[in-house]
Amino acid sequence: MKIKYTHLPKLEESSFHFDHVKIFWHEQITLHEQESWELSYIITGSGTRIIGDKIEPFSRNEIILIPPNIPHCWLFDELDADREGKIENITITFSELFLDNLIMTFPELRPLLKSLQDKEQAISFKGDNLVFLQDILLSMIDQSIVERLCSLIRVLSIIGCTDNIDKVGKRIVEDKKTRRMQKIQLYLMNNYQNTITLDEMSKLVDMNKSSFCVFFKRMTGKSFFSYLNEYRVESSCQMILKTNLTIAEICYFSGFKDVPYFNRTFKKVKKCSPIEYRRRG
Repeated sequence: MKIKYTHLPKLEESSFHFDHVKIFWHEQITLHEQESWELSYIITGSGTRIIGDKIEPFSRNEIILIPPNIPHCWLFDELDADREGKIENITITFSELFLDNLIMTFPELRPLLKSLQDKEQAISFKGDNLVFLQDILLSMIDQSIVERLCSLIRVLSIIGCTDNIDKVGKRIVEDKKTRRMQKIQLYLMNNYQNTITLDEMSKLVDMNKSSFCVFFKRMTGKSFFSYLNEYRVESSCQMILKTNLTIAEICYFSGFKDVPYFNRTFKKVKKCSPIEYRRRG
């Protein structure tokens, strides 16, 4: 699968790859995985991401570290972009060999980098360490390659000693059921704003409707439409907090066709009304 702007550089060219991009919201990264580690900082933009076995909303300012060989992608919302309709992020990729070489060259880094290498799940950062990492990564934009190398070592040292993290996805065993669920989730991420029927979903994964419903319930513990409605509600939360759209506009942008039904569904999922959710935010 083609990787849009995350890749493992040739070792003779660079020991790591730093990429700062501003792209249109619809030019988001497609689902991909690579043998390198990836550190991603979302500066501008929000939406939904898949990392391994998890599909979750994301927002600007988050920093995610993803170990090798975990499939992942970000789908950005057009309503949360800059005035040009662009999102902005920083992506750093580096190899396991890069970490091994640092340990061999700088034994002082061994405990911190070994702690990093032991991480098998993707993680996001919180609290003071998140702020420290944001400041360092932003400073790297205008640095020389040597300055960036020093900054990256500092970043890795911070990551290796922090435990104020959330686990946001782990490697999954590739089987037919998993591939079907990934296909379903990607389709929902791209089409939740439109009308979605059981016919089109069952055809998407080459199943009849009854078999699809049974399969989906077994995999998620929820009916397809309950899952879809919860997904739409989660997507609407980003719009409620980050835009000035009316609740009625958000209702339709998030795939609901009826405002009273949207309000009822939102309250069932979030235990408060959309208006109350906006006030609390």
